[in-house]
Amino acid sequence: VGGMANEYWRERRRAKDTGLAHLGADEAVHERRFPGSRRAANDHEDRRIHLSKAWQEVVVDLGDELLPGVPGRTGVRKLQAELQTCELLAQPNQSVHQTRRRSRLGHGQTVSRFWPRQASRRLASHGAAALFPPWGRVVVTRVGVVDLGTNSTRLLVADVENGHVRELDRRLAITRLGESVDARRVLLPTALARVRNVLVDYRRAAEEHGVERTLTLATSAVRDAENGEAFLGEIEWSYGFATRLLTGDEEALLTFRGVAAGRDIADDTVVVDVGGGSTELILGGRAGVSFHESFDIGCVRLTERFLAGDPPSRQELGAAAAYVRSLLEGRVPGTVRPRAAIGVAGTVTTLATLALGLVEEDPELAHGHRLSAAWIAEQLERLGGMTVEEIRALPGVHPDRAPVLVAGVVALDTALRYFGLAGLEVSENDIMHGGALLAAALPEPAEGNAPPGAFTCC
Repeated sequence: VGGMANEYWRERRRAKDTGLAHLGADEAVHERRFPGSRRAANDHEDRRIHLSKAWQEVVVDLGDELLPGVPGRTGVRKLQAELQTCELLAQPNQSVHQTRRRSRLGHGQTVSRFWPRQASRRLASHGAAALFPPWGRVVVTRVGVVDLGTNSTRLLVADVENGHVRELDRRLAITRLGESVDARRVLLPTALARVRNVLVDYRRAAEEHGVERTLTLATSAVRDAENGEAFLGEIEWSYGFATRLLTGDEEALLTFRGVAAGRDIADDTVVVDVGGGSTELILGGRAGVSFHESFDIGCVRLTERFLAGDPPSRQELGAAAAYVRSLLEGRVPGTVRPRAAIGVAGTVTTLATLALGLVEEDPELAHGHRLSAAWIAEQLERLGGMTVEEIRALPGVHPDRAPVLVAGVVALDTALRYFGLAGLEVSENDIMHGGALLAAALPEPAEGNAPPGAFTCC
């Protein structure tokens, strides 16, 4: 039936291309050659209208509740698939052949592929439509994601297709946006200037790569600062980037979505994201997320609160570890007992670089590398006895990460000890990959949102 419907519309396009305003007798001839094709196409159109209404009800009723793997997700995916297929078969301007060519599908591959549901809650003021990519043809979207972290500002340029993220460019600059935010609750002018200078380069890089949409994710430092939202407004106007101020829960869920993109996560796996201002713990697996929590124990925050010495004293290291453990004991239910761990973010990838003996970080080598808990404890003992300058001199350590590296290892070591885990797997996929999936679902930006040359500031 689907083949007849497509052949019917193909004949109609041929007639239109040859200048026939009406098919007339030709349409009757075609109906005789392909009995039932006209009726089949009309049936697909009726079915598409019915499914469209059902899909809108799903989005409205379940849009805020559907998380990875919860009951109902499979049914929604089947509805998406059937809706897409009916649209293709009822569409007079689209053929299976064209869809394959446009979506880079090989010969013989199925066309009933669809964009998967984005696995995170409603963000900021955007409704369910911002988190549910539109059903339809397979499309490759080139996106840029900027992560405004407490310690670093990062850029990811990637192609997103069918829930998979393919990296094209990745950049990092240590900007310390969260400098003194823990004490003053404000983003300092010097920190803002450092970030602005980096964003100028990132804007140019996005343009060079032909990025269609750029999304800026703001996390702990911007959340806690009184002038954080004003800074995001400046970014939108000056650089033309869409922005999202994530809550701690949204940050955790988006991190898990990024880690899970394109791979299966074993059940009872905890994702540990040691950031600059906060640390997220997310327990999940093939069925989705079962527990998540965000703690204000990032490496910058811990350093400013506890590690004043250079090198820090054993008392300072002990106090920092005790504080981390007290938060875990108070906010992690006893039922949360992971059997495996995946670590993301700068502390973890720096440790992987040291373990591999690399001069600088290599994401391809670091991704998937395993670090034992015993080795991490040894590194805490070693790094904890070194000055910042000595850590800076180590091959593989970013010079500007040296002042906060020890605090990050304290948080990581304490979490592994608390859960009794033997080690963790390093992942280079993190919140930015989740952000790439989210960016692909954004509406196309309107022309003229930012004035020409507005990003060439500072």
